Amino acid sequence: MKIMGFCLGQFRTSSRKCYESGKSHFFSHSPLRSLTVFRYFSIKSAANRNSREKIKFGLGNIRGLDDALCLYENMARMRPLPCVKQFTQLLSRVVNLKEYSAAIRLFKHICNLGVSVNEYTMTIAIDSCCLSNRVNYGFSILGWFFKRGCVPNVVTFSTLLKGLFRENRINEAQELFRKIVRERLCELNVVTYGTVINGLWKAGNIAMAIELLRVIEKGSCKPDIQIYNTVIDGLCKDGMIDSGLKLFAEMTEKGITPNVVTYSILVCGLCNLSRWREVKLLLKEMIDCKIYPNVMTFSTIIDALCKEGLVDEAEDVLHLMMERNTVPNVVSYNALIDGYCLQGHMTKARNLFDSMASKNIAPDIWTFNILINGYCKKMKIDDAIHLFREMCLKGLMPNIVTYSSLLDGLFRVGRCSSALKLFDELQSVGLKPNLHTYINLLDGLCKNGHAEQALTLLDALEHKGEHLHIVYYNCVLNGLCNAKKIHIARAIFRDLPSKGLEPDVVTYTILVKGCCQNGLLEEAKDLFLRMEQASLSPNGVTYNVIVRGNLRGGKYDDAARFFEEMGDKGFSPDASTFALLLDLLGTVEHNPTILKMIQKLAPSTLKQTL
Repeated sequence: MKIMGFCLGQFRTSSRKCYESGKSHFFSHSPLRSLTVFRYFSIKSAANRNSREKIKFGLGNIRGLDDALCLYENMARMRPLPCVKQFTQLLSRVVNLKEYSAAIRLFKHICNLGVSVNEYTMTIAIDSCCLSNRVNYGFSILGWFFKRGCVPNVVTFSTLLKGLFRENRINEAQELFRKIVRERLCELNVVTYGTVINGLWKAGNIAMAIELLRVIEKGSCKPDIQIYNTVIDGLCKDGMIDSGLKLFAEMTEKGITPNVVTYSILVCGLCNLSRWREVKLLLKEMIDCKIYPNVMTFSTIIDALCKEGLVDEAEDVLHLMMERNTVPNVVSYNALIDGYCLQGHMTKARNLFDSMASKNIAPDIWTFNILINGYCKKMKIDDAIHLFREMCLKGLMPNIVTYSSLLDGLFRVGRCSSALKLFDELQSVGLKPNLHTYINLLDGLCKNGHAEQALTLLDALEHKGEHLHIVYYNCVLNGLCNAKKIHIARAIFRDLPSKGLEPDVVTYTILVKGCCQNGLLEEAKDLFLRMEQASLSPNGVTYNVIVRGNLRGGKYDDAARFFEEMGDKGFSPDASTFALLLDLLGTVEHNPTILKMIQKLAPSTLKQTL
């Protein structure tokens, strides 16, 4: 075995011979020879010191994956190899770069080098597996712990729990948690409990998250503010704001001080329910407690105001932020730009967008998407395309939302060929169309009189094995009915069960409307009846469609029967139905049925319709 260029076996033999002869091996040579050997060891020692310093310097200067891999190659060539701590630090840097697949491969290389990895190295490797949605690999690495005589700690198990929740494997996560508790595999801490509560909340099981919170409160490991924030956030997002406020009160009674995140969560919940008076009271309480609203709090209020149509008030909040020296971020601007777009104030939206540069705030992909969508909704497609190009020049890659908005905009202005080219382009750049993309494409073709082309596309999707949604067929059926191709629509409707699809209320309503438009009133009534037999309740749109169809077909008694049933179900005639009734009242001489239908309308309904 060679160490530092010496053969260990030879060194031991010669040393032993010298010892046996009563002479030291080193003293048997000249002073010059002794000096040479001394220098050799000194140089090697210095080289190792320099190598360690280089590793330390290299770890601190990793800017990307290439830097990390280059450093690893240098470390792998060193003899002796650097210590496991340095390899672990390198692996951690790669994970911090979010290069999870590379981290997993690097871990395998480190093991193949013969480095004695420890529990820290293996936990980092497990984290890489979980973050790359390969939690099964993480459990494989867990097996190494036991083979190497290492004991998994609370961090290891928390990482695996987080990985299972990340992959939506809720039952397995719960089973692992129960196993940890039952077999006392590690001492649970607040991070572990927080991971489980957060996972349950994101899975929509807020009731179980609260139940676990109550268990923790009774134990020795008390929940911290983060756990309470998670549960309160879950309650608020589920619309249970009063339960959230109650838990907030309990928390403060137990001496746990709320932070700005807690208040921001509650403010958001109250804003979403338009409980503005309570928002003001909560903000006052917040400031009285010396907890000042941050950019998250203000952005939440701006967004809620804009969704309520209170854009001027949202603008006032933006100015208030600046007065309070709270610098608005891109989220704040996005919320206000979206508010202007929802109101159709595209000039104001664009001016605010342009002002971001003077505030050193760079627009992100969502800023562009909001503005592009706004232009498309206002049918200003050239402005949308110009912004799309501007976005690309700034180095921001358009995503599927960008393309879906542009598709919708191009179809709105009747530029079907451009829309189809754009659809080809988004696929060529590696983007996968989603539900909204296909809906925009199919609906756009149908509304521009290309229902059969939309049907051809739908057939192509079916043959490609794409997941088909009933909404796709609703778009095409509506297009075919409007194109007076009811026979094709009926054939597709009959074939839906064979494709594994169940018609919904919209599907039936479209077919009922199509039959009425083509004078097939008996078939429309039959569909209406079959709809109820399929346990689908007709909605207000369905009733208005069949009432109008019977009125136009002169079937006034049938129309009156459906009209009365509609009122009993709590639905009102829409503007089109009411206008038709008035027209018929003037043209159908002394028809008592039409008159009775109008008289049955309550004053409030009449006012609403008019």
